[in-house]
Amino acid sequence: MNVQEAMGFVTKMSEASDSLFGSVLDPMERISETLFGLIMALTFICSLGIATGANINLQTMLIGALGCNLAWGIVDGGLYLLGRINSRGEKIRTLHAVRRAPDSETARRVIAGTLAPELVAFLSAQQLELMRQKLRQLPEPSHGPGLTKRDWIGALGLCLLSFLSTFPVVIPFLFLSDARVALRASYAVAIVMLFCCGYVFGIQSGLRPWAAGLAMVAVGGALVGVAVALGG
Repeated sequence: MNVQEAMGFVTKMSEASDSLFGSVLDPMERISETLFGLIMALTFICSLGIATGANINLQTMLIGALGCNLAWGIVDGGLYLLGRINSRGEKIRTLHAVRRAPDSETARRVIAGTLAPELVAFLSAQQLELMRQKLRQLPEPSHGPGLTKRDWIGALGLCLLSFLSTFPVVIPFLFLSDARVALRASYAVAIVMLFCCGYVFGIQSGLRPWAAGLAMVAVGGALVGVAVALGG
């Protein structure tokens, strides 16, 4: 897999996630989950390759890498749901804090505390007061922080991204009979994919894409090395 092919794969994954989960997961969530799945798969393959030496079992490598990422995709989806519950709960607590504030000045400080400092610097006391009045006019939440259909779709999206990002790395084990050659090819594919993810990250973050891609290869390789050194 060359850089152009890898970029095409990353682009297709991005387009697919845009159509299915684009309104739920933001671009950085999708990039982060793809990187997470890729690093997890690479860590598993490296650890197993070191542990088994020349006696690499292709089927074990294939099933293990896919199963590892599927399991962690499910875990990550569950953590995403917990985060959504917490985020929604914080909003409800903020609303209650504004309504129960002893005076309008305290309520405005509560509102300002939930906003970015850069935004608060441009807001006048009158604008914060208007926000306070709008919040007081909102109906009382009928129930606590729960999960919506969008939350479940987002969790599913994270799980699928983690799982699907494994496939390019395990493809060599499907088509190459020599396990050692397949392992080296898998490493090469992973490096190219790390670069492509970093390239896309650079575009999204306003960095130089090529520099971000090379930095992602270095960071991803270092993370995998640390994980393998600590026992995988």
